[in-house]
Amino acid sequence: MRYLPFVLFLTLIYLLLTSNLEWLNIIAGVVIAIGITLLLRPQIKPVSWHRVPRAILAMIQYLGILIYDIFKGGIMVARSVWSRNLKIQPSIIAIPSGCESELATALSAHAISIAPGELVVEIDADGTMYTHVLDVTHSAEYQEQAQNMRSELLSKIIE
Repeated sequence: MRYLPFVLFLTLIYLLLTSNLEWLNIIAGVVIAIGITLLLRPQIKPVSWHRVPRAILAMIQYLGILIYDIFKGGIMVARSVWSRNLKIQPSIIAIPSGCESELATALSAHAISIAPGELVVEIDADGTMYTHVLDVTHSAEYQEQAQNMRSELLSKIIE
């Protein structure tokens, strides 16, 4: 009974994605939602309403930074590709997560990987993200500062 909101939410998402409101499809959506809920066993945390405005502001800032990183990375990759003398130094760098939760580390890794020119290839048990970068001279100096900002915003959003 405590997972009922999750099952209803996942069923609604399934029905919106399939755009099919036949009874068999609704039953299939409920079965899939129950299966996902039983596999993942989501944690139910009480909502502290006093931190919701701060979390929403942090989410807006996080999305703004993510969009900025995507455009900045795209321009950097385009410059590298279009230049006559391809001056890149690909490398793998270690970026400490700095996040306390695994979800925040995963979201941070996603933010790094979605930006052009960078890809998280592995995450250690301690949260260190090994990231392949196209140009280590630009990425190494920027990544530590950017990761600190990401982990601070994600801690406001998630925790």
